[in-house]
Amino acid sequence: MSASAEQTLLVSPACRDALQLWLQGLSALEGAAANTLSAYQSDLIGFLAFMSEHSGARQGLGALAQISTSDMRSWMARERNAGTGARSLARKLSAVKTFYRWLAAREGFEPTAVLAARAPKFQKKLPRPLAVDAARAVIETVELQSSRDWVAARDGAVVTLLYGCGLRISEALGLMGRAAPLPASLRIIGKGGKERLVPVIDAARSAVDRYLQLSPHPRENDQPLFRGVRGGALSPRQIQGVMAQARAQLGLPATATPHALRHSFATHLLEAGGDLRAIQELLGHSSLSTTQAYTAVDTAHLMAVYNRSHPKA
Repeated sequence: MSASAEQTLLVSPACRDALQLWLQGLSALEGAAANTLSAYQSDLIGFLAFMSEHSGARQGLGALAQISTSDMRSWMARERNAGTGARSLARKLSAVKTFYRWLAAREGFEPTAVLAARAPKFQKKLPRPLAVDAARAVIETVELQSSRDWVAARDGAVVTLLYGCGLRISEALGLMGRAAPLPASLRIIGKGGKERLVPVIDAARSAVDRYLQLSPHPRENDQPLFRGVRGGALSPRQIQGVMAQARAQLGLPATATPHALRHSFATHLLEAGGDLRAIQELLGHSSLSTTQAYTAVDTAHLMAVYNRSHPKA
């Protein structure tokens, strides 16, 4: 029996049912991604299983309302002793708190001990965008990785969309055939079902047109725009692979990933004097602070943009 299955057996049926109800709500009401729901489920099963072991009996919903500060410290200590890093533990604690807020409102108890638990401090990794010349070189080099002209054109079109439009790789590969020829702006459904309009630059439109002209697979409205060699949906791993080859040839660091092109899109726009809130909308971020962390632009440049644009400056 796997470790996850053993943990699940330690969780009472009532708690498992409550957890599934909460996850269903996140999916239906907030549009949480499948990967997010899977991570939440794993984190909560581990937490609930620990509390059962810690108390010596499977915990019902009533027992969960009695969890103390000491219980929370014991769980966090066990996680750290098991090798869970500060960042991962902070993520798990966030999942537990989110679940507990929902459960407390549903069951009518005060979740103070859980919500008061403090996440361990960790150094946030700042994104590392590519320089403008490096980003252009990556796109050009990606197109040299395949001996098949249509595959080379396809890979070049994808990375051009990542850098030129700031798309996530899942968003670019999620485009359907009906999206072509690309319009002046794309309607993108991002994380959490958040919708945004993204302007399409001429280079991206031309790159997609060239790919479609060379592709042996006919464009079909209800099929993925970007196809694999056998005609199925293109895998993100394919783009990650050609990016890895390109960065090795160019001598770029391991941080030069497909997602780094999205960081680069935002950073280069801001460096060129773009409005931070407009960039926030283009990226689909809910919080402006996320966009600020996303862009590797120094404080002096941010102040220059502020002083140039603020009406009272």
